[in-house]
Amino acid sequence: QVQLVESGGALVQTGDSLRLSCAASGLMFSRHVLGWFRQAPGKDREFVAGISRGGNTTPYADSVKGRFTISRDNDKKTTYLQMNSLKPEDTAVYYCAAEPTISSVGPGRNTKDYRYWGQGTQVTVSS
Repeated sequence: QVQLVESGGALVQTGDSLRLSCAASGLMFSRHVLGWFRQAPGKDREFVAGISRGGNTTPYADSVKGRFTISRDNDKKTTYLQMNSLKPEDTAVYYCAAEPTISSVGPGRNTKDYRYWGQGTQVTVSS
């Protein structure tokens, strides 16, 4: 049974930093591309960042480029999202996702590109 468990969400202030973690089990982690998405109240779930199997391809949404960094530790079966210079508009539930791929395929930007999802962790940025 595949499980993705996010953690690290919190209530923070504008300009603060936060690191989210997503621990995976029940899958061959190194053979999956990973993604972070977020969903604010009343809005669709949107792509934040992705990372390829080897970690060398990391696309970002324009809204977070230069502030957020995605990484992965295949030995620990964990992916991270380092979020710096947080803004109120970053407030959302953050989800990690995984999709098995062949090595040449990069991470997708759409929710339909991912098969497995975590339950989400709340990030609230106060102004």
